[in-house]
Amino acid sequence: MQSKKLLTLFDLSMIVISFVIGMGIFRTPVSVAANAQIPELFYLAWIIGGIFSYFGALIYAEIGSRFPVTGAYYKIFSTSYHPSFAFAINCIVIMTIAASIAGVTLIGSEYLANVVLPAEMRTDQNKLIIAITGILVLFGVNLLGLRTSSKVQNIITLIKIALVLTLICAVFTGGQVQSIPAVFKTASGTPPGWWDYAKTLGVCMIAINFSFTGYSQTINLGGEVKDAKKTLPKGVILGLILIITLYLLINYAYVKVIGFEQLKTAQSIASILAGKIFGPAGYTILSVIIFISVLGFVNVNLLSIPRSMFAMAEEKVIPGVFSRKNSKTDVMSVSLATFVALIIATLFFAETFDKILNYSIILECIGTASSAATLFFLRKKTADLDTKNIYTIKWFPLIPVLFISFTIFVGISIYLADPVTAISGLLILAGFMVIYFISKLFNKKPSTLNAD
Repeated sequence: MQSKKLLTLFDLSMIVISFVIGMGIFRTPVSVAANAQIPELFYLAWIIGGIFSYFGALIYAEIGSRFPVTGAYYKIFSTSYHPSFAFAINCIVIMTIAASIAGVTLIGSEYLANVVLPAEMRTDQNKLIIAITGILVLFGVNLLGLRTSSKVQNIITLIKIALVLTLICAVFTGGQVQSIPAVFKTASGTPPGWWDYAKTLGVCMIAINFSFTGYSQTINLGGEVKDAKKTLPKGVILGLILIITLYLLINYAYVKVIGFEQLKTAQSIASILAGKIFGPAGYTILSVIIFISVLGFVNVNLLSIPRSMFAMAEEKVIPGVFSRKNSKTDVMSVSLATFVALIIATLFFAETFDKILNYSIILECIGTASSAATLFFLRKKTADLDTKNIYTIKWFPLIPVLFISFTIFVGISIYLADPVTAISGLLILAGFMVIYFISKLFNKKPSTLNAD
């Protein structure tokens, strides 16, 4: 059954924004500031992260334009590499996104519970109920079909953008702290050299890279985009430009309103900005921002991940039942229900899955670098396409090479910062590849002997 072309440029841009802007920008600036030590490195790290994320947007824009199919994030791997690698990467993506959703919904429900429930009712059980209720409501929305779920996504994302812009306005409300001169110090106490600055930037990039990730999953929806070869690249690029702008502005606001030295140890940076604008009601406003941001992150992944599962089932690496669609709504009902069940199950084991999320950071770099590299394969396989009708990167192969090199640099930085966790992540990847080969071995049909 061919997918209906329902998504417009506006829909796709909103989807890109919700993939990226989740909880990260309300938390990661603290660790980036602490690692950067001086504001010059802090700003430089965010600018570099924005530039390379834009390079990534250009790469995935061309990938999506050349390969506009449902579940493309799986299919670009299976087309360009061995199916075992495609299986392993996408299984890890499914698990870690389920864990991410579980984690952020619990955080979001805690914020909401503190606002809407009396103190005696703010129990872990009630927070869990709020989290599950939010997920089930969005599950119901997605069961209605892509048109409904994308419209809900648009509304959530617009509200999120408006609220982030409101926080940025704290710069204009007065009460900015005076900056205290910061000094870059090395572990040995010797004057810093270029290698010290490079290592520091690498550590900063771990959190920044994680704050910018997610937009690559947009290509999963390529089969349902109107005039995908032109619309998909525009949506990815426009979405990333807005994200980069918002990130740079809100980080500037954090530094100006909170102070760089205070930012290094601040507990709730977004609530400080909200307090500057709304006074005592700031925490309530922040809680709304956090919960809406969580809903956007949950819904956009309910749109994307079932499409990866659909593509995997089409190629028979998971049971064919996951490729079934509802004849009326065109919804991948089995894949969607299974993913929701996985999220809810994960909510009960949040601490265990936090560890998996830590292991996945190195795998994020592997997945990003290897998926970006598929552009080299796709250019050869789709060389017959009329380049006037698709998006193509002008500075090829320079931009992909720079982006892949940057991602590898971040991966090396992760390994240097925590080698045990990085190696554990690689072992998880290898484990899923072994599972693929074992499943293929058991699924082989026994050969029949010819009786003459």
